[in-house]
Amino acid sequence: MHYDITTVGFYEAMALPAIDFVLNQTQISTIFCDGAKVARVIDMREKGFGKTIRNVVHYDAIDAETQTKATNAGLTLFAYQDILSQGKSADAKEHPFRESKPEDVYILCYTSGTTGDSKGVKISNWKMMASVFNLAKQSPTTADDCHISYMPYPHAYEQCMTCHALYCGSSVGYYQGNPLKLLEDCAVLQPTSFASVPRLYKKIYHSIREKFEEATGCKRWLINSAVASKQASAENAIYTSGCYDALIFNKIKAILGGKVRFMISASAPIDVEVLNFLKICFCCQIREGYGLTEVSGGVTATSLADPLSGHVGGPAEAVRLRIRDVPEMNYFSSDKPYPRGELCIKGPSVFSGYFMRPDKTSEAFDKEGWFLSGDVV
Repeated sequence: MHYDITTVGFYEAMALPAIDFVLNQTQISTIFCDGAKVARVIDMREKGFGKTIRNVVHYDAIDAETQTKATNAGLTLFAYQDILSQGKSADAKEHPFRESKPEDVYILCYTSGTTGDSKGVKISNWKMMASVFNLAKQSPTTADDCHISYMPYPHAYEQCMTCHALYCGSSVGYYQGNPLKLLEDCAVLQPTSFASVPRLYKKIYHSIREKFEEATGCKRWLINSAVASKQASAENAIYTSGCYDALIFNKIKAILGGKVRFMISASAPIDVEVLNFLKICFCCQIREGYGLTEVSGGVTATSLADPLSGHVGGPAEAVRLRIRDVPEMNYFSSDKPYPRGELCIKGPSVFSGYFMRPDKTSEAFDKEGWFLSGDVV
């Protein structure tokens, strides 16, 4: 962001044709990756994909065989540390520094492409900061807080969470890269902020439930009493209990390091039972939010003071919302008791368009400049 460089990230599970599409559209010539991914880049070239790539900067050491294969594939490899050394010794007059401006696009976040070729969402510094400002007002953190970064970095969700931590002066810790060791990383890092998706929360929920079900006798009675008591308190947005936390729930909190005080769930709906149960287990509110890549992250989120689960809260300060009639679905803004229709969004965090796709950009906005989310509410 600081050096006015636009980045493009690739998801671990992206197929070669999808990667090739992005490379051809952006004409990327240099890729940064860890040592293990170098072989994948070489394989991609050997299969006729990624013809725009010329340089690969690797973070880890690679062997001579990989070096030879890369050369044969028309790739030039550079060690990341060597790039840093060259930068330190470079003449500042020959390579003048250009600090980025608010309107500069710092990242292209490509959509999943489930209904066709993926689209590169242009997110500028200002638009991401507008989204971050919302989050910071609703969930302020300090220099004493720590966020664990493990979700895909090309995703607007993780971009927003990481930028939020930096904006608030908090620390950011990165997991090892192995999802199976995420809880081990949490135990070491002891983050105070944990953002995730319903799929992972559900796994944690079932793991805790299984341990509780294994208990027998007095221990089982104590657990049931603790859960019932804390669930009753949670209805009033009280998620702690001096007695029951000391006896039971502090051990559960230790799963995420023991210091988490701010949690959020987004990207998909989460089961109410799962959410309510995890609130009492981790002794804090878990905010549920709704967001889009095209809005640089969050659109709505529940309040920290709202104990009710099963909804995604009200609009963030950086956006305005309205509903557009969808006659073909018989959804109208005049419906009673609740209006229904397609959610439309406006505000400083809304993206400026899709990279090199003016046709799709035009389709995404109405004549008044409202972004048409495609989501029916």
